Amino acid sequence: MGTLPAIRASRQREPRGVEDHVSARQQKQKLVYDFTEGNKDLKDLLGGKGANLAEMTNLGLPVPPGFTITTDACRVYLETGAEPLELRDEVSAHLDALERQMGRTLGQPDDPLLVSVRSGAKFSMPGMMDTVLNIGLSDASVAGLAAQAGGDARFAWDSYRRLLQMFGKTVMGVDGELFDEALESAKRAKGTDSDLGLDAADMQALVDDFKAIVAKQTGREFPQDPREQMDLAVRAVFDSWNTDRARLYRRQERIPHDLGTAVNICSMVFGNLGPDSGTGVAFTRDPASGQQGVYGDYLQNAQGEDVVAGIRNTVGLAELEAIDKTSYDRLLSIMATLERHYKDLCDIEFTIERGQLWMLQTRVGKRTAAAAFRVATQLVDEGLIDEAEALRRVSGDQLAQLMFPRFDEKVADSGTVPRIGWGIAASPGAAVGKAVFDSYTAVKWSRSGERVILIRRETNPDDLAGMVAAEGILTSRGGKTSHAAVVARGMGKTCVCGAEELEVDTKRRRLTAPGGLVIEEGDLISIDGSSGKIYLGEVPVVPSPVVEYFEGRMHAGAEEAGELVRAVHRVMAYADRVRRLRVRANADNAEDAARARRFGAQGIGLCRTEHMFLGDRRELVERLILADTDTEREAALAELLPLQRTDFIELFEAMDGLPVTVRLLDPPLHEFLPDITELSVRVALAESREDANENDLRLLQAVHKLHEQNPMLGLRGVRLGLVIPGLFAMQVRAIAEAAAHRRTAKGDPRPEIMIPLVGTVQELEIVRDEADRVIAEVEKATGTGLTLAIGTMIELPRAALTAAQIAEAAEFFSFGTNDLTQTVWGFSRDDVEASFFTAYLEKGIFGVSPFETIDKDGVGSLVRAAAEAGRATRPGLKLGVCGEHGGDPESVHFFHEVGLDYVSCSPFRIPVARLEAGRAIATTSGVDTR
Repeated sequence: MGTLPAIRASRQREPRGVEDHVSARQQKQKLVYDFTEGNKDLKDLLGGKGANLAEMTNLGLPVPPGFTITTDACRVYLETGAEPLELRDEVSAHLDALERQMGRTLGQPDDPLLVSVRSGAKFSMPGMMDTVLNIGLSDASVAGLAAQAGGDARFAWDSYRRLLQMFGKTVMGVDGELFDEALESAKRAKGTDSDLGLDAADMQALVDDFKAIVAKQTGREFPQDPREQMDLAVRAVFDSWNTDRARLYRRQERIPHDLGTAVNICSMVFGNLGPDSGTGVAFTRDPASGQQGVYGDYLQNAQGEDVVAGIRNTVGLAELEAIDKTSYDRLLSIMATLERHYKDLCDIEFTIERGQLWMLQTRVGKRTAAAAFRVATQLVDEGLIDEAEALRRVSGDQLAQLMFPRFDEKVADSGTVPRIGWGIAASPGAAVGKAVFDSYTAVKWSRSGERVILIRRETNPDDLAGMVAAEGILTSRGGKTSHAAVVARGMGKTCVCGAEELEVDTKRRRLTAPGGLVIEEGDLISIDGSSGKIYLGEVPVVPSPVVEYFEGRMHAGAEEAGELVRAVHRVMAYADRVRRLRVRANADNAEDAARARRFGAQGIGLCRTEHMFLGDRRELVERLILADTDTEREAALAELLPLQRTDFIELFEAMDGLPVTVRLLDPPLHEFLPDITELSVRVALAESREDANENDLRLLQAVHKLHEQNPMLGLRGVRLGLVIPGLFAMQVRAIAEAAAHRRTAKGDPRPEIMIPLVGTVQELEIVRDEADRVIAEVEKATGTGLTLAIGTMIELPRAALTAAQIAEAAEFFSFGTNDLTQTVWGFSRDDVEASFFTAYLEKGIFGVSPFETIDKDGVGSLVRAAAEAGRATRPGLKLGVCGEHGGDPESVHFFHEVGLDYVSCSPFRIPVARLEAGRAIATTSGVDTR
């Protein structure tokens, strides 16, 4: 495949035994496929772009001929630093066939065949990897290209300067800004603000300037051999799989790092041949809203990268009808064909070469969360997909996005917060933050806790880190298909593009609005990705209509919001009909319980009783801790009992007829006492004044006594119940008396008592015996029969490993995956997330934080083993999870797989968990369309 030039040596790994690294299996593999040989089901091998080019070819659509180098070849290269030995011969054979088909050879001086070299991974990664167009052009063939174009010398020299610019940056590692500056200088000298204002002589001069830049920056001339150009471009695409921006994007989108990319080599068609040529991107439906219609961007006399780069503002796709009706009608027909064939919203890249339409790419289009729900239900209504497929087309993450607040339109339209501009609504949402003008600042300020809006003329792949860190993205150029728009939609970020009336000056770090208003870096701005409006200052937010729907207080609003809510309602109905996992809430009071029930909770999976001891009750807990005698301790418990009983009565009433799992006191007692430093200072000052408070002195003594080096592993959970007589008995009595009270009131309380932090069955047996005794006493005293399940929280590795024994004394297990993650990994969550998790994510040790998505190999293995062992002992054992993993989409699928009965999460995450529990069923019967 040729050797890398010296200037790229720093990007090349040393080959490890080239003769040895190609196995017999690899030698027999087919590494190159013609577009006529593949299909859309070969994305693992051909990447999404290659598989879909093959599919369109099979459909008889106008696709320029070409071939695809497989992801297998890329993986060998990435593992060894060298291509498979047979790859060069296979590429040569397919290139020969392409040349015969086209009737000319690569770089032929008098009639050159030119090709594009484009990346294409299994999952779409827009703009993250490399592309080089016009491969094959050289000093010897540029005149031949002009003759081929009917004597259009400007076109030929423009194509050559594009090759130098893309090849120099992508393959030879030249700073792209050097080419940009040379181009801007040429336009200034000509008195034009568009590259279309440059003639053939200007373009020829730019070619000379670009070649000089390449030579100066790399120490070698731009390669004139067409095959060397192609081979080096292929290697550059392979290398681009592991660029920082590509790895960051994969981490953000949870795409595996070991897939590799295919490489597509396609005969060039030219959109820069004049006003009867052009290039564009189209969507079969609006990717922002899901509405049907004509959506996309078109740019006359341009090549494909011009559209997505946003360097010139495009016209709407509908305007193509007036420019070239024949091509427009043909394009709409092809779009309809592709949508029916793929049964989904399709994203299409096309080029028109002197009136001839060519299809360069199609893929299932990235869309906003709102569009995802609307399109899924639309396609069900059209009979293209069923309800199970509709569930696969949406996700819990998208639903969570729809639940974020939106701007208060009354305030926004009142003029109270001045509107400074209006752009293209590219990705919905309400984003407020400080204006920043480069990716580095966005990341730096975000890590300091600042909310930021990244402002650029147009974004490029190097801006990805800033886009991830920002609340939203604002650009003065580009449309709905620009890099900023596509990437923002994929990430669920708010984005406004093409705000032409705003002048962005990245060097001076300022934005100038109409009328001369200047917004400096650090000024607060608000952008509305649903309307495209831009405001100076902070616009207040209101609840989303989706949240209002879940809470049962949906107000009559805009028709668009109504359509969205109807789509969400239908998809949630699909999920609720098929899901096996039940969804409970983490709630500690009647108000939260009632809200959770409105969100669809089927009970409470975790009531943290420690939250009931805050505020005014803290003094009673202090008295309990400070008690020196049994009498003092019993008096404190007696005062806490009626308060706890009232708490539980209210909770059981709010959740009447549904299970309520009450966790007995779990945290270490020092958390109920004043801070040791503050109390020490208070006591010291009081002593210096000789007016020390006796109670403060006793408190300080207790704080010192209870102080622990690692409280998470100290006196907490079941250990409290064993060493503080009467504490757990008081809580059990309160629960039982509250249940009896509700039964007397004709209610249907279903309490479950959960013993926390059990590590051995003996601990559970002792506490359970005491609980059974108390329940029996309450039954006798009230004359009420009570059914209270008693179980435990599995949050220690030993508990998981001895689950078979613990199940003898437990009627249910609830996996506390937060603490289980801490104890399995040896991590203190509060400390490590701020200290080294970022480095672990950047180095690829984690794909995602184990506190966000369950660690299936470690923590997950313990959950699976404990579930199986527990049910082997007690076949009817109820199993649930009450950590926040219960609301994480990927974790919900895991809990479904291992056979848990329910997940429990915060009220806001309940709809997400419900949806994902349904998707867990749907995705086992088909392929996830991520």
